[in-house]
Amino acid sequence: MLGRTFCRQFIKRPNQLSHKLSSVRFQSSKRFISNGNQFNSFASLAGSFTLGSIMGYFIIQEWELHYSKLQRFPLGSTTPLDQLNPPQYGSSQDLKKCVQEIGKAIGETKVVSTAAAISYHTDNGFNIGKPLPEQRPRSVVYAESTEDVSQVMKLATKYRIPVVPFSGGTCLEGSTYSTRECIIINTSKMNQVLQVFPDDLDALVQAGVGWQQLNEYLAQQPGLENLMLGCDCGPGAHICGMVNTNASGIGATRYGSMGANIISVKAVLPDGTVIKTKRRPRKTSAGYNLTGLLVGSEGTLAIVTEVTVKLQVRQPYETVAVVQFPTLSDSVQAVSDLFKKGFQFNAIEMLDAKTMECVNKSNQISRNYANVPTLFFKIAGLNKTVVNEYVKELQKIVKLNHCTKVETARSDKEATELFAARKNVLYMMLDYGFNEVHEDAKMWITDFAVPISKMASTLEDVGQLLNSQPLHYMVLGHVGDGNFHCDIFYRPDQYQLVKGVVQRMNEITLDHEGTCSGEHGVGLSKRDFLKEELGEDTIQFMRRIKVSIDPLRILNPDKMIRIDPQDPVDEYLRGI
Repeated sequence: MLGRTFCRQFIKRPNQLSHKLSSVRFQSSKRFISNGNQFNSFASLAGSFTLGSIMGYFIIQEWELHYSKLQRFPLGSTTPLDQLNPPQYGSSQDLKKCVQEIGKAIGETKVVSTAAAISYHTDNGFNIGKPLPEQRPRSVVYAESTEDVSQVMKLATKYRIPVVPFSGGTCLEGSTYSTRECIIINTSKMNQVLQVFPDDLDALVQAGVGWQQLNEYLAQQPGLENLMLGCDCGPGAHICGMVNTNASGIGATRYGSMGANIISVKAVLPDGTVIKTKRRPRKTSAGYNLTGLLVGSEGTLAIVTEVTVKLQVRQPYETVAVVQFPTLSDSVQAVSDLFKKGFQFNAIEMLDAKTMECVNKSNQISRNYANVPTLFFKIAGLNKTVVNEYVKELQKIVKLNHCTKVETARSDKEATELFAARKNVLYMMLDYGFNEVHEDAKMWITDFAVPISKMASTLEDVGQLLNSQPLHYMVLGHVGDGNFHCDIFYRPDQYQLVKGVVQRMNEITLDHEGTCSGEHGVGLSKRDFLKEELGEDTIQFMRRIKVSIDPLRILNPDKMIRIDPQDPVDEYLRGI
């Protein structure tokens, strides 16, 4: 300890300390020689040599440590991939030890390593790839508290074991699936609504609460029946995953994406440290916007364990209108004109002609529609009289944009029936794929977003591309915020063809000032798209943030950006 202290001082003031050391050696030797004792003189010199050797050893150790820190945190503001060495993860034996210690720390019943549990956490049927045998997780930890998550991350750091966060399992871009031998930390059992603050219109929930679960809970509580979470994405999605991908859904037209519905987040960092990004006020100018940093980070920076969400007030009266148009351009222009008139809708959903054909063939609705672009509006207000006035104005504007049919619900039951074509379209598409395309058909689900003014031209270009290929496809979208989904059916032998088509779709979207993902996230399959969208410098800046928070690169590795020069993901994405 004394030697290290001396050496630290030497590194800071080498000239001053070396002069003192030389002075000590010289005075000591002079004193012993003047006594005429040659043995003592020799011993003194030998001692000085030994002391110098020891000090030299410690100086080298401290010097290496000093400069290794500089190498880990170089002076630049970005981190190019070629400046990183491959991450050094623990061995299979280390992983076993880590799992054993996790069981002792939080309870062995929370750690599961069965084949069924592993398989459940490697494929949900909607991702284009799945882990190879050597990339599959080895154990699943079902955390029940923030402390459980913290303990897992502390031990994962100790043994350098990759950890992948998981909860609802509804991801579509591979963000919750492993690329390396790892531990899965599943937060689905952290499913409690902890507190509701009705006067402030917010609620504190655990990470594994589903948005549907939260809304059902509120509907059953006296005095809270008119409150809800406005962000309503895919069925089964959990709050933590919605934070991680900045999910949206049908209600985003009025209430925004998930990021707009969050006040603060409690999260566990890669080393097990627990943080809260801010307190409960809606507005603050205190410190960095850490909530914004974690929103959309896909579990690469921290594991979300609790979220304070904003609650919305349900409008007392709501109806549904279905409007059909001869072209996509007419439908999008109608939406733009409505917005410019100051309209606010609870939802504006678009199904293209091919999707309407699928709806009609499904036999799951009581009506039969023309196979043309169709908009589904949810219109809400204080009462029926107010909403009826909105409907009258809507009818005027859509007629100016060449609509061919307008149908408005006359009751709550009819409103549910009219919107069913949009609400249940995913299941209709799956049936269509198996029955009309191929019994082994797969569906590549992808999403993009563009400014609303660019949506019609984007969809026209995408349609021309897809019509030139021997593929079945459907387009639907949250047209109110420029977000559209393209679902392409393909046989297993057409994987490379579809991969190239999706790449070209991304290029078209970027040409129209768009983004590679409106709400599904980047995950594994859109990492290269993100680079095309943002540029290399921005990706390197994001990588700097990642490695500064997670220097061991153990938390959800390989997602969103590359963190390993020997990246293993290309094999993952072979479409197996």
